[in-house]
Amino acid sequence: MALLSPQLQRFLLTKLHHRNNNNHINNSKTSLLTRRARTQCCSAIAIDPPSSSLTGVSGIRWGSTSLKGARDEMEDDVVVRSDGLEGFSFAAVFDGHAGFSSVKFLRDELYKECVAALQGGFLLRGKDFVAIRKALQEAFEKADKKLLEWLEINGEEDESGSTATVMLLGKDTLFISHIGDSCVVLSRFGKAEMLTDAHRPYGSSKVSLQEIRRIREAGGWIVNGRICGDIAVSRAFGDMRFKTKKNEMLKKGVKEGRWSEKFCSRIQFNGDLVVASPDVFQVSIGSDAEFLLLASDGLWDYIDSSDVVSFVRNQLRQHGDVQLASEALARAALDRRSQDNISIVIADLGQTDWQDLPLQEQNLIYELGQAFATIGIVSLGIWMSSQLSL
Repeated sequence: MALLSPQLQRFLLTKLHHRNNNNHINNSKTSLLTRRARTQCCSAIAIDPPSSSLTGVSGIRWGSTSLKGARDEMEDDVVVRSDGLEGFSFAAVFDGHAGFSSVKFLRDELYKECVAALQGGFLLRGKDFVAIRKALQEAFEKADKKLLEWLEINGEEDESGSTATVMLLGKDTLFISHIGDSCVVLSRFGKAEMLTDAHRPYGSSKVSLQEIRRIREAGGWIVNGRICGDIAVSRAFGDMRFKTKKNEMLKKGVKEGRWSEKFCSRIQFNGDLVVASPDVFQVSIGSDAEFLLLASDGLWDYIDSSDVVSFVRNQLRQHGDVQLASEALARAALDRRSQDNISIVIADLGQTDWQDLPLQEQNLIYELGQAFATIGIVSLGIWMSSQLSL
């Protein structure tokens, strides 16, 4: 079921709440108290939301939140920084699995590797995409190599891993470096533009088919959409058992009865089954760009991109607070029965006057009419079905 449109949300909120939400903008203390109260009412836990006053680049306002869903552990993390890359801000979402240790290592190390590879932002300012893509690929691969060495030293069969999607946002240009199944969406005049593709070993998309072929060529196999029946993402940091410990993974599988020795004797690995090589994109930020939204799959598996953009636009129309908007969106995903952890970063690009933004052409009366018409059609269908069954 789609989220209510901005008009209907606004109508219902006006009827239910006779309060002026503008004090969220003018009174920071009230805004903070409201955020705390809402977090306490939520069944999830907020993790280090940054202040929406963080700017860094051209008046861009940031908001983010991480909520623990129905999972036993919180394995997500969010990083937003405006230092080290002169003229650009760094934002990343990490979605961990099989433990939090890989995320804990990466939240600082990946940023350091990106800063070094991009020469403190010098390459970004030059906008030589070939050089930038090469630098970001090297940064991700170096970070993964360091993580694997760190996991090996820690021992105790740490099988943790993490996806990562990084945004490098400048005044008029965005660079994305991406592995895994988090996604970035850009709102252009209210239209959702998906900027990344999920790296998963199942599905019929071009990217999924490429991932499936790569895994099989490397000697791996896929069971129920999972590599070796285990992991449902095909690009990630860490995950030693699919990189440096593949043979050990086979032996462990035999002991656990997951496959036979005869089956293992036919396996020949020709490469890593899970890789940390990122897709790198460059996106122009025009005058029609409103905001960017980066989130883990705990959001996208339950709300589609068009509904997400409509929801955030309506939030910003109401109060203009990008931090409150990110928190409200995470709660909306939980209300949709999201079972995963949810991490969200929103960058309001500072090009939209949210208070004066006109409502979409579709009016409330028309929308309500459509709703009643839909109810009538469904009721007619039920009646006809009952008649035919007589």
